[in-house]
Order: sequence, then C-alpha cells, then structure tokens
Amino acid sequence: MEFKHISVLFNEIKEGLNLKENGIYVDGTLGGGGHSLGLLSCKKNISLIGIDRDIEAIEASKKRLADYSDRVAFVNDNFSNIKQILEDLGIKKIDGMLLDLGVSSYQLDNAKRGFSYMHNSRLDMRMDRDNKLSAFEVVNNYTKEELTKIFYEYGEEKWSARIAQFITDRRKNKPIETTYELVDIIKSAIPQKARETGSHPAKRVFQAIRIEVNNELGILDKTISDAVGCLNIGGRIAIITFHSLEDRIVKQAFAKLAAGCICPKNFPVCVCNRQPAVKIITKKPILPSEKEKSENPRSKSAKLRIAEKI
Repeated sequence: MEFKHISVLFNEIKEGLNLKENGIYVDGTLGGGGHSLGLLSCKKNISLIGIDRDIEAIEASKKRLADYSDRVAFVNDNFSNIKQILEDLGIKKIDGMLLDLGVSSYQLDNAKRGFSYMHNSRLDMRMDRDNKLSAFEVVNNYTKEELTKIFYEYGEEKWSARIAQFITDRRKNKPIETTYELVDIIKSAIPQKARETGSHPAKRVFQAIRIEVNNELGILDKTISDAVGCLNIGGRIAIITFHSLEDRIVKQAFAKLAAGCICPKNFPVCVCNRQPAVKIITKKPILPSEKEKSENPRSKSAKLRIAEKI
C-alpha cells in the first residue's frame, strides 16, 4: 500500500515559514513527504531534516524525495527529541520547523495499523511499531476510571463513563481484540438517538485511544519550547492541529513564549527580567479554504498557528 498523506494547508505553510535561501528546516512529522517535497522544490536551495517515528513513513519518503537526497537527512525518531536529533547531526540552529499533527491517510486507510473504525483489524494504533503500549493494552488493561478519563479528556466524548463500563463488562468474558469488536461495543453503549446525529459514534473514542497510545499531547508543550530554542533569530515554527485539545496546547505554549515579564502584578518593578522568546504571527489560526475542504475532507478541522523567534 502506498504511504500517502494529502498535505494540508501547504501554500499557507510555505508562506508562513518564510523560507530563507540556503536555510535549514525540520519537518518533524515527515509522513509521506508531501510537505517536505513542496518545501524542497521552492528553489530556495534549503536543507531539510525529516523526522518520523514510523519507519514505514521514513522508507516511503526516501523514495518520494529521492531527487533531493543530497539535501535531506532522514531520522526515525520522535520529534520530541529535536534537541538531541540536531546535536547528533552537528546542527546548532535551524531556520524553521513544521509539525503536522494529523494522522496520515496511509495509517488510517491501512487496516493492518488498527487506527481506523472503518476497517477491521487487531487493535494497534501505534505510530512507532516498537512502542510497547498499543490500543489492545489500553482497551483491555486500563481500569474503568482510566478509560473514562481518556475518553472524556482526549475525545470529549459525552458517553465516556457508559462506554468504559460496557468495555470493562465485555472484556470479562474474553479480550477485545479487533477494531470492529470495539466499534460494536461503543455503538451498543451510546443510545440510539445519540448515534443518529453527528459523526461516526466511534470517532471520539478512537481518537482518544490513539492520543493515549502515542502520548500525543504529553510531548507537545515541551517540544514547542525545545524547538523554539533551536531556531535562529527570525526562524519560524508552524504547527497544524486537528482538534481543540492540540490547538489549545499550541496556543497556550505560544502565548507563554511570547510573554515578557511574569512578575506578580503587585510588584512595583520587574525583577524576573524575562524577555519574550517569540512573536506570534497568527493571532487567529489559519483555516483551510472552502476549496481545500471540499477536495480533502480530512482537512476540515485543521488549524495552523505560526510563531517567530525574536
């Protein structure tokens, strides 16, 4: 199966990163290499570091970016390790970094990866296949309280407690092994009237489990801070999110880095001497155009935020 991911908000990314001639850029979520291919072909003679924790993404991107192999370093790692990755490559500073936090079309559509409620396969959802924690372990070993918490916090699922109860009841007889088994449990837990409105009834729970398995939110705040520390002055970080929790973390992380003095308001003078690290380029997130949303329905919830090192 071809590793494919339609590059969301590409023109906005290309403009937002403000590419510099001979600059060094990081694509922290390489995926199928779509964003990277577009950036490398911009005639700015840039160098690029492509990072992905999914080895299948790395191998696919090597083929897709073969014409630019002399300007690309491929790294099979987690973007949260950006400081160590750059140190290992002997690179002190970069001119920009992109993070596209969406799941690739390949991962969703490849039944063997166990990400999708639309295909039947063993529960998995690991972006890094060496990760010990999989969706199977979450569904079968987490307590009812733990499941309720992640469904509510990561999936914003209204029926979290009821779904968690149905899961724990079902697994008493035998382990829940496949995506379709889990979908059936979710459907049976949600009242019929609630199932008839909105998106697929399993969407929010599957999202929550995926976030838990891959620790997608836990690494984000620190990664943003580390990435900004690796930027040259004038370098930019651009992040595409796909749900409100991610977007909130990015917004708050940018705001924290853009803040100056953090002394208590009742202090007569500043004693912290803290200076802003970035200026926020996007006061409001950039959204896909109607044309892009119609051509690529998976872009509908995308939001792009950009900050610049000062």
